[in-house]
Amino acid sequence: MELIDAMRTTGTCRYFSDDPVPDEVLYTAFDAARFGPQGGNRQPVRYVVVRDPARKKALADLYLPPWKGYLAAISTGDINVGALDKTVQAADDFAENLHKVPAIIVVCAEVGGLHPTDTELGRLSVVGGCSIYPTMQNLCLALRDQGVATAVTTLLCLSEPAVTELLEIPEGFITAAHIAVGYPAKGFPTKLTRSPVEDIVHLETFGSPMYASTAG
Repeated sequence: MELIDAMRTTGTCRYFSDDPVPDEVLYTAFDAARFGPQGGNRQPVRYVVVRDPARKKALADLYLPPWKGYLAAISTGDINVGALDKTVQAADDFAENLHKVPAIIVVCAEVGGLHPTDTELGRLSVVGGCSIYPTMQNLCLALRDQGVATAVTTLLCLSEPAVTELLEIPEGFITAAHIAVGYPAKGFPTKLTRSPVEDIVHLETFGSPMYASTAG
């Protein structure tokens, strides 16, 4: 499919069919994903594909507690998600059925292959992710091109020690995300809701819009 079409329809899938994703489909996606930009071409990203029912169930059991905590905070109003009742319900259904998805891909990264340049700024360090997440997005787009849906989550990163032990991830590697993978049970979205370009692009200085708003 056209790249722009893939980018505009690669949403977060919450409902998957039971159909397995063939090895060759995953291979094609991994082969394309590896060309994502990464600092110094260090190629720190590794993947663990989890299909074993027992391991998927173990991951799902780790996922549920933090999700339910988040859901409770939404219910009490401590976390405001706006008018997203259907989205929240779909996310809860996803959490309850995570063990049933055809595959869970654990995105790992070798710490020695990252080179964050923002660790001395006294704020959250994020630069290291530039060598991880473009490759991960390439993977999601390459799967979308083949009719395979994805859902990226980072909640399981809270349980990194347990995940590391479960999947025998060696020392020196971190978990950066987890991707539920499978064929969509309800098809792909035709329109994703995102902020308009006019609200997110500035010219020369922050707060000076590059494009005039067409609202109204």
